[in-house]
Amino acid sequence: MLYTELLKLWDEAVRAIDGRDWHGALAKLNQITDHSCRTMFVVASTHIALGQVDLAIKALDQVIAKDSCLAVGFFQRSAVHMMANRLEEALSDCIWAQKNMRENPVIDYKQLGLRYKMYSWQVLYNAAAVHSRLQQWNKARDILTAASQERGAGKSNLIDTALEAISRKEILEPILVPEGEVFRPRKQEVEQLKPRDFLGEAKVITSLIPNDDFGGFDPLRPQKPGYYEPKVEDGKDSRYRIMKSAHVAKGAGELTLPAGAEVFLYSDDDKDGLAIVIYDGKRGLVPNFLLEPMVKKSKAKNKRIELANGIPHPPALKPPNRPQGPSQRSLGASHTSSSPPPPPLPPAVGCSARVSALQASPQESGSVIVKVHYTYSMALRVPSETSFRDLQDKITEKLGQPAMNVRLRHRKDGSRALTPVSGGDRLDSLEGVAESGRAQIWCQNEDPLANRTILYQMVALYDYNAQGPEDLEFSEGDTVDILSEVNDEWLEGHVAGNIGIFPRSFAHRDTDSISGTSTD
Repeated sequence: MLYTELLKLWDEAVRAIDGRDWHGALAKLNQITDHSCRTMFVVASTHIALGQVDLAIKALDQVIAKDSCLAVGFFQRSAVHMMANRLEEALSDCIWAQKNMRENPVIDYKQLGLRYKMYSWQVLYNAAAVHSRLQQWNKARDILTAASQERGAGKSNLIDTALEAISRKEILEPILVPEGEVFRPRKQEVEQLKPRDFLGEAKVITSLIPNDDFGGFDPLRPQKPGYYEPKVEDGKDSRYRIMKSAHVAKGAGELTLPAGAEVFLYSDDDKDGLAIVIYDGKRGLVPNFLLEPMVKKSKAKNKRIELANGIPHPPALKPPNRPQGPSQRSLGASHTSSSPPPPPLPPAVGCSARVSALQASPQESGSVIVKVHYTYSMALRVPSETSFRDLQDKITEKLGQPAMNVRLRHRKDGSRALTPVSGGDRLDSLEGVAESGRAQIWCQNEDPLANRTILYQMVALYDYNAQGPEDLEFSEGDTVDILSEVNDEWLEGHVAGNIGIFPRSFAHRDTDSISGTSTD
């Protein structure tokens, strides 16, 4: 049986159940030749509503045969077995229902299409109901006492009432899934059963006529920015015409047209000096002498050549010259000029974090120009004896970030990875990194990690977009802290406060190891 047919009958049966038409629902369900456990549950619920206990038990037997882990199936069958006075089978179903709940206090079947939450205390209540029918009052009371300790909604009043009934040695009635609550097909799948018109209706996309909604089969009318012409044989004129002047209809079948209107010549047979034209989706008569051929015009000023179908070529624009920087402008300047060189441009806020080296050079002896790479780049001039902590305070003050959330790194010679700067270092230790009084520091804003150790670092070779909630996103050039190796192809990493997994092939590992570096 096709799944679409099953889905249609299933949906019709559920609609009949909502209308309390149990016989109509059963007639639809009986047409299904290949039932699933959920549709068989609907059959069982229909038999229960009609009072057909034996047929309901047979249907629930098939439900459990198709899905032996469906706890609500055992729960429903235990109640029906009690209605049929099959107490041993009912007690066995309670035990299996409790096992299939897997120590969960509640199971919500909403995702499977059943708007019902089954609680573990309800299973215990049905077990106590079986013992009450077996006259085992002490066991029933002990089970109800245990049920009172379970979590769940609506159990307090029911458990208290049941304990009072047990003390009076009264039989308890079983709990069933409420009448009318059945497994339903997914709404998205039911909506896809409706026929769809993928072709739609013909309509004018762009027209010279305002608010044009014409959708007929007459020849195409003038379009913008050019116009369309049907193909004609060589030696024949175009079928489009232009009205020399306005025309007001004077007789039957004539059209009222404004001056300059573009019309399609449907027939030029001379009929009392009138021609048949089409305009705005209407066909009518206009004087032939008012029509003149439409000529495609070319603008000599812009040298734009029209195509054969009337659609113009795109304009031939010359791209603007690239802006010249200070160094490029100085190449054309005279070397003998006595004017001072232009001042260096300030760093642009919001530009990329990886830019070229500084143009400026240190003018003060004993100082170092530190270029800081962030979401934008900035430069600081600090004395060479400045401590790392003071440098970090200056950088975080400029960035407006707390010091604990800012991490500074530098790059060693010949290395692609960025190494964290230790808090015990001083700026004079950057002499191995600095060149000509300049040093570069990479600043990364991130949330501090707790109790995680960095095995080593890698540099991202490509952008990686997360394919799932557990993935780690990063951009090309980012430094990734490796926290663990998932397998030969996947790693667990950390970037900017985010932790996730990513493919090993998207990053490059530097030869220098930083084992033992902790982010505590």
